[in-house]
Amino acid sequence: MNQQVDTQPISETCTLTLEGKEYVFPVLVGTTGKKTIDISGLRESSGGITTFDSSFANTASCSSAISWIDGEKGELTYRGIPIETIAEKKMSFTETAWLLIFGKLPTEAEHENFGGLLAEYSALHRSMELHFNAFPPNGHPMAIMSSMINAMSTHDRPRITDEESFTESAAKLLSKVRTIAAASYKASVGEPNIYPRHDLKYVENFLHMMFSLPYRKFETDPVISDALNLFFVLHADHGQNCSTSTVRMVASSGANLFTSCAAGVCALWGPRHGGANVNAVKGLEDIADSGLTPKQYVARVKDNKGRIPGFGHRIYRNWDPRAKILRATCNELLDKLNRIDPLLDIAQDLEQVVLDDDYFIERRLYPNVDFYSGIVLRALNIPLNMFTVMFSIGRMAGWIAQWKEVHDDPKGRIDRPRQLYRGPALTPWIPIEERG
Repeated sequence: MNQQVDTQPISETCTLTLEGKEYVFPVLVGTTGKKTIDISGLRESSGGITTFDSSFANTASCSSAISWIDGEKGELTYRGIPIETIAEKKMSFTETAWLLIFGKLPTEAEHENFGGLLAEYSALHRSMELHFNAFPPNGHPMAIMSSMINAMSTHDRPRITDEESFTESAAKLLSKVRTIAAASYKASVGEPNIYPRHDLKYVENFLHMMFSLPYRKFETDPVISDALNLFFVLHADHGQNCSTSTVRMVASSGANLFTSCAAGVCALWGPRHGGANVNAVKGLEDIADSGLTPKQYVARVKDNKGRIPGFGHRIYRNWDPRAKILRATCNELLDKLNRIDPLLDIAQDLEQVVLDDDYFIERRLYPNVDFYSGIVLRALNIPLNMFTVMFSIGRMAGWIAQWKEVHDDPKGRIDRPRQLYRGPALTPWIPIEERG
């Protein structure tokens, strides 16, 4: 389990002058040419001085070789392979997961063996299934997901000592997460759990567990399974976002793979992160409820200097490459399924209004991946409360890869972030009878 190094020192340095003293720091350069000032020795060499970056927007918290994002150019790569190539070659989610986790494209034998492990470990332990009875019928699937992944530590006990034991633990988590997701959905609608089938591929098996009934066989439409496979692939990893940073932080404590990824699920749940695709669909519902046309709605948003859910991105100042790919899939999917859905019609009209409007063009506010992923999931009949769960299934591949990086490189583990303390310097203690 070797750690790849993606930065190296160069001759250039950076000097910080404070109170007449100079502190010199090396400048690191990544394989893409981006530079990072290494201030890891600042506190020790200066006697306690730290830097302040409350949002971590200017801080590289780790060295990673998994994925790379260039927000200005609108680029995303997995282990150096452009996301467009991965989509064009129609890579399966399991093949993509192997690429992210192990750092290379799998051989035919590796791919077949990994697929076999995913099939073998897909069923939940009987005692795990009983946990679903304890959750209320209206319990949010993300709460159930994080709880059940955590509970896996008591049943599957990931004892990772070598490459083989890691591969087995990774396969267990990646396989069972879809079983847990499908079971949480079944519990929410009052339907019986459906056992996985060993003869189905990863995505098809998930759809089978989601939509089959004991008295009605579910036939997977290739159009639907291909679209969902692409959704999982495009969401598999995306740099050091909130949930990924959370997984690495928890992993730094020595927490096991399952517990660390359960923490990632909790972080992903928030509306500013994984819940963004839910907001995108709710935005379309707002347009429908308002009685306004998409053009009138956009005009009102501009007048109020508001925001349209699903447009713009914190990282990308260009087209999100994943959004471009899903955009093409949306049009193809809707044509093939011939679905009649007023919200999907509104989405297509809204997209065109925004793309033709100079206000959004000048501000580089393009439709993001959440806008199109919301449309895709809705077209696939995925319930709104399952949108973030679907995101977490795809992102699980990246979280496992990130956990592996932390596990493999002791020097790369997170130490302890500092703070700018602004509380009282010293507060006198007052006896309770004298407190006003």
